[in-house]
Amino acid sequence: MNETIKLLKSHRSYRNFDVDYQIPDAELQEILDAARQAPSWMNGQMYSIIVIKDKTIRKQLVEWNPGNPHMLNSSVFLLFVADLKRTQLVAKQLDADYPVDEGLYPLIIATTDTSLALQNAIIASESLGLGVVPVGSVRNHIAEISELLHLPDYVYPVAGLSIGKPIVDMKVKPRLPEQAVVHYDTYTPYDEQVIADYDETMEKFGEARETKRWTKKFADYFSQKPAENIDTYLKKQKLIK
Repeated sequence: MNETIKLLKSHRSYRNFDVDYQIPDAELQEILDAARQAPSWMNGQMYSIIVIKDKTIRKQLVEWNPGNPHMLNSSVFLLFVADLKRTQLVAKQLDADYPVDEGLYPLIIATTDTSLALQNAIIASESLGLGVVPVGSVRNHIAEISELLHLPDYVYPVAGLSIGKPIVDMKVKPRLPEQAVVHYDTYTPYDEQVIADYDETMEKFGEARETKRWTKKFADYFSQKPAENIDTYLKKQKLIK
């Protein structure tokens, strides 16, 4: 099997790291360089990466996200932020309008660019024998984190990434069956049995941190009103009205 494909198919999230291990500066630079080479819409590169080594900052992040101590215990924590500030500055320099708050498309563009850079960083890290775990819970304290890190308007956190040397091996987690994800030429309605079978697969997998069946977890999550703090924050950042 091709080594790159083998690496991608063996992805696992690691949450337990050697607290004494430090990523060599040269390797961290390779990860950052790989992230910056990710594809982006019109080569806009509408993201920024904040490298967080400072233990005080990382302790604060864990206080806000106590379920993710790896943000402190990993070798380094990267925060990937969607960044429409650079293009706002360009518009200002050229005396052009900048009505990005009049529709959601700019947010989709910037979030996609950011996510692609994040994925490149994941692949690069794993190719160096390191373990990673993306951290979406940074969005739960999006305003506080933005203030802590002095994020300007037109910028918003998308996800973090803990990188380090794993000390606990993890199994490759089963994904949804291909029939539930891959469609050819047209979208195909789901066979509910496929989802039910995946519930059974995940229950047999027995990940300790999961306390609910896959279907129940997302039924419960999406039965709640979407988090209002995100809308409030994006308005403050001049990204939506």
